[in-house]
Amino acid sequence: MTEIAKKMQANVLDNIDSVRAMIKRHKRNDVLFSIVGLIALMIGLLTLCTLFIDLVMDGYSRFNLDFFSNFPSRRAAKAGLLSAWVGSLLVMSVTFITAIPMGVAAGLYLEEYAKKGWFSDFIEINVSNLAGVPSIVYGLLALGLFVYGLGLGQSVLTAGLTLGLLILPIVIVSTRESIRAIPVAIREAAYAVGATKWQVVKDHVLKYSQGGILTGVIIGMARALGETAPVITIGALTFIAFLPPSPISTEPPFINFEWLTSGFTVLPIQMFNWLSRPDHAFHINAAATGAIIIIVTLLMNGTAIYLRYKIRKNIKW
Repeated sequence: MTEIAKKMQANVLDNIDSVRAMIKRHKRNDVLFSIVGLIALMIGLLTLCTLFIDLVMDGYSRFNLDFFSNFPSRRAAKAGLLSAWVGSLLVMSVTFITAIPMGVAAGLYLEEYAKKGWFSDFIEINVSNLAGVPSIVYGLLALGLFVYGLGLGQSVLTAGLTLGLLILPIVIVSTRESIRAIPVAIREAAYAVGATKWQVVKDHVLKYSQGGILTGVIIGMARALGETAPVITIGALTFIAFLPPSPISTEPPFINFEWLTSGFTVLPIQMFNWLSRPDHAFHINAAATGAIIIIVTLLMNGTAIYLRYKIRKNIKW
């Protein structure tokens, strides 16, 4: 018995030593992975910071009120972004109105109401694939469907619908992921006290997932703001010295829809136009425009992170 006990003790010690060696090896691998990940993150951040600083240094002389209040001009010193940023604002408004409610509703339906089966799996696979389709494909689709098929022309409405299609899969995916993160126990507790399906969704699921949904919405809008290929494909103007009609009218019903059919340009298109000119002064304007686009994008993403943090902090599980 003594020999058997000694052998068992030796085996236990060997197992302990092997477990310790495995843990040590895994910790070492974790440290190496953390270092590699940190290096990759720093490379990306340093590249972005370098590009941003370079744009600011080239275009800081144009950061003034005239640059935002002047129309584009053949003279670089007098050229401004007025038509571009107004056009971007109007196009983003159409994109938000058309894509966000539909995307959130679709994600909610697929996650909470749709029966699990081959059809829902087919839709899920296609939505995920659409989120990775190059933006130029959406531009070609919009050119055939909206411009020629429906006869909407090269207008603000067409651009808004095009970018809405572009970010729709992103909104759907982010909505579904946010809803999936809600613990099942919350739903079961609501059903246990007699809540209906809609009451559970409205008062609990949407309430607890709104932070993630809002983050996906803002990130999608930030991507749409910087897209160039789709709006070029559908015929956005590269030089425009007028503003679309105002959405607000002084006569009843005080709402004007003529701006939806107006020609337009957006910030990335204006930047592209200035870069294509040989005069270096226009390149300075393009650098200033690029810096403004990056600043707006960073502000939108920072707002998304802040709102998500505030919403999750205020929610009590």
